[in-house]
Amino acid sequence: MAASLYRRFCAVQAFVAAALLVAMVGLIFLGGVARMAGHPLNWTGDVATAFFAWACFLCADVAWRRDSLMAVEVLTQHLPGAARRWLRLANHALICVFLLYVAGYGIYLSWISRTRSFQGMPEVSYSWVTLSFPVGALMLLVTTALKMRDELQGRAHANVALDVV
Repeated sequence: MAASLYRRFCAVQAFVAAALLVAMVGLIFLGGVARMAGHPLNWTGDVATAFFAWACFLCADVAWRRDSLMAVEVLTQHLPGAARRWLRLANHALICVFLLYVAGYGIYLSWISRTRSFQGMPEVSYSWVTLSFPVGALMLLVTTALKMRDELQGRAHANVALDVV
């Protein structure tokens, strides 16, 4: 049950991330065309900025889950297997500590910015953009915890979304 739910969540997350990136590009293009036509749409850049903030964190989690982030393994590739495993676990533990801090601070930042309007749009709270920070951190934290679990169980963690339970 949990594995199926997590797989669906991952699929929805990847779809939303892609949709936000496409929408962001479309809005920037629309803003440019409208400006050239003499009817500028100033809000398109602002909305694209909000979409970019959310897309960054969603895409980061998708890439982290798929092990598609850049890694420098010049030194670690020469270590014995057990040392590499413990180094990965230590690295993941540091990432978890950082993500917990980011999530906590991001929630605080979202709370204190709730009355601020986003880019001059009085009906949109800045908190909707700053919430991407803690929400993204929590998603990355779940992915990192699953990677640590798989590492401790001696399983490959190449595609965590496919093997949750």
